[in-house]
Amino acid sequence: MKLLRYGLPGREAPGVLDAQGQIRDISSLTRDVDGAFLASDAFRTLQKTDLSQLPVVSGQPRLGPCVGAIGKFVCIGLNYADHAEESGMPIPAEPVVFNKWTSAIVGPNDDVKIPRGSEKTDWEVELGVVIGKTASYIEEADAYDYVAGYCVVNDVSERAYQIERGGTWDKGKGCDTFGPTGPWLVTKDEVPDPHNLKLWLEVDGKRYQNGNTSTMIFNVPQIVAYLSRFMTLNPGDVISTGTPPGVGMGIKPQPVYLRAGQTMRLGIDGLGEQQQKVVAA
Repeated sequence: MKLLRYGLPGREAPGVLDAQGQIRDISSLTRDVDGAFLASDAFRTLQKTDLSQLPVVSGQPRLGPCVGAIGKFVCIGLNYADHAEESGMPIPAEPVVFNKWTSAIVGPNDDVKIPRGSEKTDWEVELGVVIGKTASYIEEADAYDYVAGYCVVNDVSERAYQIERGGTWDKGKGCDTFGPTGPWLVTKDEVPDPHNLKLWLEVDGKRYQNGNTSTMIFNVPQIVAYLSRFMTLNPGDVISTGTPPGVGMGIKPQPVYLRAGQTMRLGIDGLGEQQQKVVAA
């Protein structure tokens, strides 16, 4: 099942994509696709519903972030060995954890704003994991029980703010619009193996990233269980699991960074595509 949110920013309605690619309205079951819904009986009711009986949404509305009211947006850094190498950083012995602020979250096709004064804004296609049940001190063997599904995330990053200005990575990761999420939340029953998904990213039609989640250092159960030791994961929280090589910072001999007027396009097998225009803040 592909859950989504459509409509104007801040006023998105809940929907689901049917087998014909049409958006069906599910507002009779829930006010939003959020953590409360994912943990509710209404979600299980929807999974048993004949989607053809739900109202069709006309036109091509804007798609919002596929999860509403995200409480935590947790990210894993350097989770592909070849990306760590291109970044000039050692392969981590434990997951590198940082946060994106929830004000960074935008829809999959919304504009991405280059912060004022930025010269090193970069791209990162990533597999997002959406939590469906409260998780605290869980075991790896049980981790999938706490996952609602998966989505595409563009972990947009300002490298100077992240690396060169001291402190933690967070200030280079959480700028406004730095977290396009969606287009859909694909439920885990449609993703039998999240560790065998191709993921890619292009800028102005040039392919920079072309990887596979099979090369992640820490897999989904390891990440979910690990994080649950340090924080309670709540329904609707999103975990972005790291990016394969091909980011702008790693291009040799000269790094390449985003400029206003460019277009990013990215996707993951079975989870859909995003496209963002890059604009000046």
